[in-house]
Amino acid sequence: MNGHSTTNDNDNAAADTSKPVPLWIAGKQIQTETTFPVTSPTTTEHLWTSSSVSVPLALEALDAAQTAFKTWRHATPATIRKILLKAADIFETRQDELAGYMKAETGALANFAGFNTTQAIEVLRDVAGRSAHILGEIPKTSTPGTGAFIFKEPYGVIFGAAPWNAPYILGLRAFIYAIAAGNTVVLKGSELSPRTFWALGSVMKEAGLPDGVLSVIYHRPEDAVAVTNAIIESAVVKKVNFTGSTLVGSIYASKAGKELKPVLMELGGKASAIVCEDAEVEGAAMQCAMGAFIHAGQVCMATERILVNRKILDEFAEALKSASEKIYAKEGEAPVLVAKATVEKNHKLLADAVAKGGKVIAGDVDTREDSAYRMRPVIVSDVKKGMDLYYTESFGPSVSLIAVESDEEAIEIANDTEYGLSGAVFTQNLGRGLKIAKQIDSGAVHINSMSIHDEATLPHGGVKKSGWGRFNAQWGLEEFLKLKTVTYME
Repeated sequence: MNGHSTTNDNDNAAADTSKPVPLWIAGKQIQTETTFPVTSPTTTEHLWTSSSVSVPLALEALDAAQTAFKTWRHATPATIRKILLKAADIFETRQDELAGYMKAETGALANFAGFNTTQAIEVLRDVAGRSAHILGEIPKTSTPGTGAFIFKEPYGVIFGAAPWNAPYILGLRAFIYAIAAGNTVVLKGSELSPRTFWALGSVMKEAGLPDGVLSVIYHRPEDAVAVTNAIIESAVVKKVNFTGSTLVGSIYASKAGKELKPVLMELGGKASAIVCEDAEVEGAAMQCAMGAFIHAGQVCMATERILVNRKILDEFAEALKSASEKIYAKEGEAPVLVAKATVEKNHKLLADAVAKGGKVIAGDVDTREDSAYRMRPVIVSDVKKGMDLYYTESFGPSVSLIAVESDEEAIEIANDTEYGLSGAVFTQNLGRGLKIAKQIDSGAVHINSMSIHDEATLPHGGVKKSGWGRFNAQWGLEEFLKLKTVTYME
């Protein structure tokens, strides 16, 4: 039996890292007898233990959300705005503390952790006022003496699941648009970064979000199937949103489909950066290097293929090598990946590419770091179909450099993937860039900037096996609103 207790800690205080990370259920911090360890990928040492939600506790969180929905659905825009703006201020005040959790649990460098916290604050402030702009319609009807209203209403209880790699941005958006639209949420965070997800619940509790509107849970890996299935199967849950790998996303989507519940999915990617012969080479190279290697490539929008016009291939390759060394210096520490398995996956992908004719132009495929969590960036040229690296998302510090003869060939290769999340085009001719962007089958394309690009006011999501639906701004709110038609006779 998974026993549990309510902690007596100050809900508004920083975490006591000597104790297991508690869950947030119905506004209370819950510690469970069943726990799991959390390891630092940076030091490879034990960080702390975390409480692990059981099926009964998960269902308790759903019941609390269902109860809270009865009143939260009627929250005024002013109430929502006040809470979210206060949450942003608290996030800002606790920014160093929160970034520290993320760095400890995920191995993120200070600049990437800082980007996460800053972007989360921006999202909170952007969403704060949007509930006042949820508008229905009064359409014309066909019969004289009749009329109709189209109402937009919240679904009810939402189940959100978010990953470890950008936990504040991805965790926040898994619930913030839903609650701003009048829903309540049970958020399941990654077991790799439970204290980071705990912090999101802590901020919202301190900001005055009513108990039950948001619960935050995590669990041992071996409990994933039981807990997730129980939540999705519950009649209380009305919609599911998931951010993570395409493999796991397909499992969520299949289960939700069986239960006839709508889903919002943001999944993996295989982004290409197209570098035209008229591109500003140094700038394009730096943007491509950042797009490939920020956070050791552990970003769904990361650049995995760089498609360079052959006329500038040699010049660009040298600039790319130089740019990559500015991100991770040769004499510095190797980048940290959150899981040993991802390091092994990248080494296997690179070894296969080299065995089949790929040429390493930067890095060393055979070099192993002292830590199994670390790996230096590698750039491989002459990557072709038949190599595993050509189609497989590496989700690590590996990138392919591929020469192309024309824009048309570049577009064909960019679209030759089951993914479609992001992409980039580099050219000094905006018209040319727009023409190329329109032909790339992707949720977003960025002209003269890297493929990693996510901001509060722009819709974010993918096509094909990168998912469907959109987070951010009004598009994010619309995902969590359903339409109701009401007709009347005069």
